[in-house]
Amino acid sequence: MKTLALNKRAGFDYEILEKFEAGISLFGHEVKSIKTGRLSIKEAFVTARGQELFLTNAFIPPYGPAGDLPTYETTRPRKLLLHKNEIKKLVGKIRTEGLTLVPIRVYTKKRLIKLEFALGKGKKKFDKRDKIRKREENRQIERAFKNG
Repeated sequence: MKTLALNKRAGFDYEILEKFEAGISLFGHEVKSIKTGRLSIKEAFVTARGQELFLTNAFIPPYGPAGDLPTYETTRPRKLLLHKNEIKKLVGKIRTEGLTLVPIRVYTKKRLIKLEFALGKGKKKFDKRDKIRKREENRQIERAFKNG
């Protein structure tokens, strides 16, 4: 499995509760553009419309050799391919518990392009500061053991 795009901020901004895998409905030229590594999911998020999930605001630039694509939108919503029971479960959790769906990475699985996204709970500012403080303390302890 080759990772094509990674959202590094997801783990910092959200407390990851549960991970899921979904296929993405794409055009042919989008697949080629993604496989060349030209994809960004930093500003992307997963939304629910009715009984469907969409990857919104993921930036996929047009594939150069595909020619001029006048009506192509680089950040259009792309449908996620999941089983109906998974979608119902996720939509229920989003609406009742106030959780969000955060894209983590895009990768290939055999010849398919998959999205790994997570059910996450937003962290507060003091949670982020606490995590940074703990990381710094652990680094200092490791340095002390290494040097001493």
